[in-house]
Amino acid sequence: MTTTTLTQTSVRNDAWISGGLAVVAFSGSLPATRIAVLDMSPWFLTGARATIAAVLGALCLWAFRAPWPKKSEIGSLLIVAGGTVIGFPLLTAIALQTVSSVHSIVFTGLLPLSTALFATLLGEKRPTTMFWLFSGLGAACILAFAAVQGFAVSPMGDLLMLAAIIVCGLGYAEGGRLGRRLGGWQVICWALLIALPVMGPVMMLTLPADMAAISWPAWLGLGYVAIFSMLIGFFFWYRGLSLGGIAAIGQLQLIQPFLALILAALLLKEPVGLSVVAVMLAIVACVFGARKFSG
Repeated sequence: MTTTTLTQTSVRNDAWISGGLAVVAFSGSLPATRIAVLDMSPWFLTGARATIAAVLGALCLWAFRAPWPKKSEIGSLLIVAGGTVIGFPLLTAIALQTVSSVHSIVFTGLLPLSTALFATLLGEKRPTTMFWLFSGLGAACILAFAAVQGFAVSPMGDLLMLAAIIVCGLGYAEGGRLGRRLGGWQVICWALLIALPVMGPVMMLTLPADMAAISWPAWLGLGYVAIFSMLIGFFFWYRGLSLGGIAAIGQLQLIQPFLALILAALLLKEPVGLSVVAVMLAIVACVFGARKFSG
């Protein structure tokens, strides 16, 4: 085996390990958010998690003397901030006021497809017709589940989850592209700092009237989404996407719904019915099909 082959294998392994660690960190995001919004507003939760993560991110940038991003990279950082720092956290927090975490977790099965779609639109790779066929089937599974199981109960919650998946996929794809130039962990740190002038005031303006009334599980939920979901997970995620390819590493998100369902059942005592499992398996099949024909 040549030195070049060994290097390529090492980089590939690094990418998959980084992506896997990120998915493990992300899997607790929706259950933790659900716990937090039981006692605090989604606006405060979103502002607080971003502000806490931004302070920690700034310390990382300072400690490692990270260079400032170029002017040409600011636009990409704004997209990352809009999708992953503001859009996905806020939309899911609002949705989780009316839907269970188990219900919302099903929607995350579309994240690999959303990420691959935006990666393609951004010029990464052009998939085949069969890829789009399987992508459409996956989306149809989600819409059918929402219609049969809960759309009539909370249509707004389902629409918010769909919107969250769209903006998150864009943020993932753009962050993966930018990570090749700026560095994986620097991408999320700078995106958090760019969002701070908005998220800081949002946190302060929506402070709970009675902080003592918020339960300790809610504070732990906030701590989890701020440290692991908003910062540490992205350190590994953008590194994995930039090293291993956005569409390929994005498939690791298939693991996330299953881990999240387990956490929801254990922490929130939410039932995981056979219909949920069936939909998740159908989504997995569609995503694997899309990956096979991605070109």
